[in-house]
Amino acid sequence: MSAPASGRGIQHPRLKALVLVALCALPAAGSILMGLRGVSWLPLIAYGAVSVLAFFLYWSDKRKARTDRWRTPENVLHGVELAGGWPGALIAQQVFRHKTRKVSYQVLFWIIVLLHQVFWIDQLFLSAGLFSLL
Repeated sequence: MSAPASGRGIQHPRLKALVLVALCALPAAGSILMGLRGVSWLPLIAYGAVSVLAFFLYWSDKRKARTDRWRTPENVLHGVELAGGWPGALIAQQVFRHKTRKVSYQVLFWIIVLLHQVFWIDQLFLSAGLFSLL
């Protein structure tokens, strides 16, 4: 894949890769455990598939932004992130330098990431106690 248009590439790639791995640790562990316990492999498959979808939606939206064409609505991007595509979205944000400066977008994006972390902490360590109350 070629470098972003700015020519600078991803800044601090090792640090960002480490952050991505750390953020993916709980969802990956939880999804794998669910599969190994015979509950379902769907979460692991969904994280991968929806992340690929998110990555390509960001790529498409960035291309459209450069040519002043109709854009992908932000609520669609956030919906895909919420459905499990946040890892792909995070990678795409860095690769394409897209949606990284808009504070309101980033706040909601990181809330979505936090929700996924809380869900898996609950599933792995709290015996689904928080979500059993819902």
